[in-house]
Amino acid sequence: MIVIHQDFALISIVIVISLGIFSQWLAWRIQWPSIVIMSVAGLLIGPMFGLINPQEALGSLYSPIISLAVALILFEGSNSLDVRELKGISKSVYRIVTIGTFIAWIGGSLAAHFIAGLSLEISFIIGGLFVVTGPTVIIPLLRQAKLTSRIASVLKWEGIIVDPIGPLLALFAYEIIKITSAESFSYSDFIPFFVDSIIAVIVGFVIGIIMSFLVGKGVFPEYLKSPIIFCFVLICFTIGEAIMHETGMLAVTVMGLTLARTKKHVHSISSIGHFMENISVMLTSTVFILLTASLSQETILEIFTWPILSFVLAMLFLVRPLSIWISTIGTELSVQEKTLVGWIAPRGIVALTVSGYFAELLIDDGYQHASILTSLTLALVFITVCAHGFSIGPIAKKLGLANTESTGIIIVGASSFSIAFAEHLKQLGTPVLIADTSNSRLHQARRIGIATYHGEILSEQSEFEIDMTPYDMILSMTGDVAYNALVCQSYIPEFGYQNIFALPVGSHKTKNSELPSSLKANLLFGEGETFTELNKKVNIGYSLQTIEIENKKTVLKEELPLNGTPLCMKKKNGNLVFVTFKEKILLDEGDQLVVLMLEE
Repeated sequence: MIVIHQDFALISIVIVISLGIFSQWLAWRIQWPSIVIMSVAGLLIGPMFGLINPQEALGSLYSPIISLAVALILFEGSNSLDVRELKGISKSVYRIVTIGTFIAWIGGSLAAHFIAGLSLEISFIIGGLFVVTGPTVIIPLLRQAKLTSRIASVLKWEGIIVDPIGPLLALFAYEIIKITSAESFSYSDFIPFFVDSIIAVIVGFVIGIIMSFLVGKGVFPEYLKSPIIFCFVLICFTIGEAIMHETGMLAVTVMGLTLARTKKHVHSISSIGHFMENISVMLTSTVFILLTASLSQETILEIFTWPILSFVLAMLFLVRPLSIWISTIGTELSVQEKTLVGWIAPRGIVALTVSGYFAELLIDDGYQHASILTSLTLALVFITVCAHGFSIGPIAKKLGLANTESTGIIIVGASSFSIAFAEHLKQLGTPVLIADTSNSRLHQARRIGIATYHGEILSEQSEFEIDMTPYDMILSMTGDVAYNALVCQSYIPEFGYQNIFALPVGSHKTKNSELPSSLKANLLFGEGETFTELNKKVNIGYSLQTIEIENKKTVLKEELPLNGTPLCMKKKNGNLVFVTFKEKILLDEGDQLVVLMLEE
């Protein structure tokens, strides 16, 4: 029997992890919000068909796994927030994350109490959690909708800043209610709570400082750096929990913020970002499947009850709009921008995972009504993600807040050729930004009106200083082949492999036919058309020309009746297709072919 139980637990874990990851992949393929796919997957294997029940399969390990996953998710979220960058944020963001968050907390709590029928204690806990609009759900929506830069910046920063605040508000409310509901309550009972909270903050801060110092001194080898920090996050959480139950979350959040503040001085700490992000993606998808698959059919049916649906409608059409409109009075936001921000507030995986965590705690404390928290949160998450995910684009266009420009391009490396190429693309109506670490190399681009970024495109700083929303592709066109490869590798997660291109630097002795197809698709232009050669051509008088295509045909590069180098095609729908090492070019009637040629 023991062997059977172990096998069942193993199978359940493998199914849950695999479903979570492949749900994320499927969502990316069909451009749907990942939470929608994961919700369906979890509900199908759990309450719908009863294939597995993770809570029964994992037994006593279920709650610790959820707790540790939430701790790592909170660390990753707080570690990605660099508080130094808030100096350049507009007044509207400050108002939204302070006044707006407080109004949303109070409004959500009152709605949970008077509409969903929860007790006042539970309502204030869940109301604090529901202020979150995490970056894991907001940023994909922004890229999908292509909003104008200001409105995209407001929504992005709200999600980043409020993401760790929500669970902490819920934790604060939980501890206050736990103390005040005791039979022999006195105000002196708050003293141990605040003392323990301060100790947890100190623990998180000290561990963060120690890790920053050790990493900065090179105590850990590069390949062990991320795993060691990962272990210290778990240690920090455990110490916080030992000090006082539930303050582990506070400790790891402070640790994440401390490490985030030291990134500027200890550059090597930045390398843990991708590792923790990957771990966070795996954990959030796994925990989401765990929670939804563990739901009972009765819990699912509760979602369709009038109190829960009424609560969700109140959050959508009353609490969120009021919190935004009141908090942004006197700010720079227009009526249209306030309307869109007041509508867009999808709750994500953090809300569901943390609510499941608090539901377990409250039930153990004797709050039987807390069993409805998971249903309430699932309804809010699923409905807001669907409603906002599928409506943000049309509403933004209706309000005039969608970026109507065609596919945008980021070019890394300012040179004679890249500046001439950017200028020609701009004339064709394509947004272009040139990034370079040299101010002098960017001077010519600025002089002719091309958008520029002076800084290191690989640094985390660039994520805050560049609004990536208008751009869909990145071309690395520097004179350093290793740097070009590093840029492409670094931006694959954000732009996708098919939208990353590099310009060859030296001559290629290998024939095109001998190159793997994956490499052909990402090396720009053709054999011999290298960084040095293209810049030389521009400097001696070659110029870029646009040729209108009259007939649809597929041709080899050498068959093009052109005395020049084909660079890219602007399709009839406005999309850009770059010429790469692939030998064949598909031309449609109405396309525009951009060529570098010497005028006769």
